[in-house]
Formats: sequence, C-alpha cells, structure tokens
Amino acid sequence: MPKAFPKEFRNDVVAVARRGEAPISRIAKDFGVSESCLQRWLKIADVEDGIKPGVTQADAAELREAKKRIRLLEQENEILRRAAAYLSQASPPQMMFPLVLDLAADRIPIAVACRMLGFSKQAFFRWRANPVSQRDWDNAHLTNAAVDLHRDDPAFGYRFISDEIEAESGLRASERRVWRLCSEQRLWSVFSKKRGLNPKAGPPVHDDLVLRDFTATRPDQLWLTDITEHWTDEGKLYLCAIKDIHSNRIVGYSLDSRMTADLAVAALRNAIALRDPVGTTLHSDRGSQFRSRKFVELLRETGITGSMGRVGACADNAAMESFFSLLQKNVLNKRRWHSRQELRLEIVTWIERTYHRRRRQRRLGRLTPIEFEIINSKAAHAA
Repeated sequence: MPKAFPKEFRNDVVAVARRGEAPISRIAKDFGVSESCLQRWLKIADVEDGIKPGVTQADAAELREAKKRIRLLEQENEILRRAAAYLSQASPPQMMFPLVLDLAADRIPIAVACRMLGFSKQAFFRWRANPVSQRDWDNAHLTNAAVDLHRDDPAFGYRFISDEIEAESGLRASERRVWRLCSEQRLWSVFSKKRGLNPKAGPPVHDDLVLRDFTATRPDQLWLTDITEHWTDEGKLYLCAIKDIHSNRIVGYSLDSRMTADLAVAALRNAIALRDPVGTTLHSDRGSQFRSRKFVELLRETGITGSMGRVGACADNAAMESFFSLLQKNVLNKRRWHSRQELRLEIVTWIERTYHRRRRQRRLGRLTPIEFEIINSKAAHAA
C-alpha cells in the first residue's frame, strides 16, 4: 500500500490548482499524482475552507470520539448490569474474575471490565494463568476435613476442629484460619452460646421404643445411656455410662476431658466387649453425641437397635438419671476435686466396688447388681 502524501505537499498542490494557470490534468501530471486524486484533494479543501457544504475533518474526528464514548458507556452499563446479576445469586461468588471471562466472550474489552470492577488487568491475567492457587487448594482440603469432623461430632467447634484436623488429615493450619473456614461454612458447635447461631435440636435418628417403660425380662434386653459432667480444678470431667436395666449394672462407661462423640463411642465399645448385645435396645436422649455418625454406624454394625427420647424430657430417661443422682450424692459432691485423674479413679472405684458389689437394691430383692446377675444366670442354666 503506497504511503500517503505529506499534508504540506497536498496543500501546495491544491493552492497551485486553485490559481487556474493550467488545467487540472496538467497540474496533476506535473506533481506526479493522478487527476482523480487531485480532484479529491480540491473537494476536501473546499469543505475544510467552507466553500462547499460537508463534514470537515475536525467534525469527523469529533464524531468518531463521540461514537467511541457512547460505545464505552454502553460497555460500562452492560458491565454494571451483569455484575449486579452476578452478585445477587443465592450464594454470592467469592471473586469477580470469572465474570470478566464471560464479558470478554461477549466482546467487552478486558481492560474496561477490570477498571469498572475495581482490580488491575495484571491480577486478572495472573488468575487466568493459575485459576486455583495453592492457598485455595489447601483451604478446600481444610474445609473438607473440618466438615467431616463436624459431621462426625456436632459438638466440635473451631477450636476442637483445629486440634483434631492435623491428627486426622495431616494438614496444618492456624486456629484463626480454621475459624474463618468454619465461619464460612457455618460449622458452629451445638453448645455455642452466640445468639442466632444455634438451630433447634436436631431430629431424632431413632424412634422412642421405650416410652418410659424401664423393665426388662432378661439381661442385655434394654440398655440406657447418658452423659454427666463435674468440675475439677483442672477443668470438667465427663462420664458416659451404659446401664443394663435388667440388673441395673453399668455394663460400659468411659471418662474424658471432652464431651465428644468419641466419649459415647468408647463407652459403647466397652459394653460390647464385655457383654453379648444380641437383640439389645439402647435408649438415650437426643444429645449430639448419640446422633453423631460414628455412634449411629457402630449401632448398625453391632446390630443394636437405637431408641431416643424427646428434647428436654428427663423422664424419658429417668432410670439413667437416677444412677447419676446416686453418683452425684456419693462421689461428686463429697468434696472438691483437684485433678481429673483423682476424680476419675474415685468414680471408677465407686462403680466397680460400691455400686456393683456392695450397694443392695430393693428392686433386685436386696441384691447387688453382680449378685442378681449371678443368681439369674444360674437359674437360667438350671432351667
């Protein structure tokens, strides 16, 4: 494509042609341009000088700039409209970069979209080169681990999750980071006291099969379970106990410094190891430990039938509450306990030595739970 003639040269040729000293064809030939080109230059010059009507170059440039501004305003309006729709979703997105990709597909310049959305082009191109950063990848794994831990035990808040997450998944994260991820997923402990965070008690995972009828005609027919707590100078100590309603014997128990699903699972495993729970029904309240996935799966694996009372109805588990009342009077309220280990040994000693082998119960015919089981076992073998 030939280069354009300089503006000064064009003006000189037009000036010579306007003098009329020679025909247009002769002047065009003398200056080395075509006749049609010279005619066009003359026409443009007449318009620019106001001799003939038409659009001057200044007006044309201004019109082009106006069209450019209008097109830019239309693009900015479209960006704002799309951004409002993008952010009004039920779950608002965490970043705006994907919106820039959608706008670019509709022929809206990336530079305009980034400027209107408030970030630099460099940030967008870095994201496009690596959409999932290493931190986002780590956060996704941490979130999955936190969700699994909270599902296993709804009593876990972010502090317990932070403690367990490294042991369970091998991932390391600060407590603050775990708190942020749990807050985003609304993983709150069921014992949290913050207003508006706690939903109502969850639905029972089992029907109430006992209906306050605490009787059994044979061993391991009906078990009851619950959790109690007591203060020491080191903090709280929690006891989960399982009671066989036939002999009132505590067939399994577990003590720990934290009231988690593992506490209830450990007590149930101890009971299963010592007894033969065939056709056994295990009744509890609607505590989160007894609704946890670990506990329910253990019931299913061992063939134990679950039963669950109502929320806030202590009478639905009254026979278990009576045992905890005896424990409170005979052990917990005796004196101040300085350490968890000290209280733990006292509870275990009272259950195994006093309650099982020395404390006679009128419902059992003035026999201890151990004596009652031995006598009935001999009678069953004799029969």
